[in-house]
Amino acid sequence: MLTDSDIKKYVEQQLIWEADSAAKDVAVSVREKVVTLSGFVHSYDQKVLIEHAAERVVGVAGIANDVEVRLAGDPRLDADVARDCASALVYQLPQSAATIKVVVDHGLVKLEGHVERNYQRVLAEKAMRSIRGVRGVANHLELRPAVEPKDVQRQIVAAFHRIANVDAAHIKVEAVGGTVVLDGTVHSWAERVAAERAAWMAPGVTHVADRLTIDTSAVP
Repeated sequence: MLTDSDIKKYVEQQLIWEADSAAKDVAVSVREKVVTLSGFVHSYDQKVLIEHAAERVVGVAGIANDVEVRLAGDPRLDADVARDCASALVYQLPQSAATIKVVVDHGLVKLEGHVERNYQRVLAEKAMRSIRGVRGVANHLELRPAVEPKDVQRQIVAAFHRIANVDAAHIKVEAVGGTVVLDGTVHSWAERVAAERAAWMAPGVTHVADRLTIDTSAVP
């Protein structure tokens, strides 16, 4: 059974492995398997990178990302940031950018409007992360599927069987309309995240209720 000290050591090692210099001013603390990240980085993209690195560590049951974004270089006007964000959306989502509105307030980006698929909502947020001057992203995009989902449950279960780090045998999937409910147990926070992401990829899914619990008893 991993202790909080073990998890802290593994998270610190993973941050160095994945984020390297971006993590030099980031501190890690762990209490009851919940990781708290504090300190600062120089871009929002680095903040997300650090969080994703921590969530992949075995034994992690939750993450509180309190890392501050301290932008390097000269400050940018919100109008300039908004223009770059809008251009990034057109490049990444040429067919959906017209239904997305970008609002920037002191470097904090808010995405409003709607898209058809969840991957478009995720991609829109990712496109904002590397824009210089962005301190954070609030994704308020709604999902409005163009067609009703068919065989959502079957497609999600099949996806679980294809993904190496998801144990499909211990996860129950229930689909009601556009809502998918995940029940059962996983062995790590990373497996839980992978299962939820896979569920979101199914066509027609508008909401995922993640009721998965983390059982680390099998972790050496």
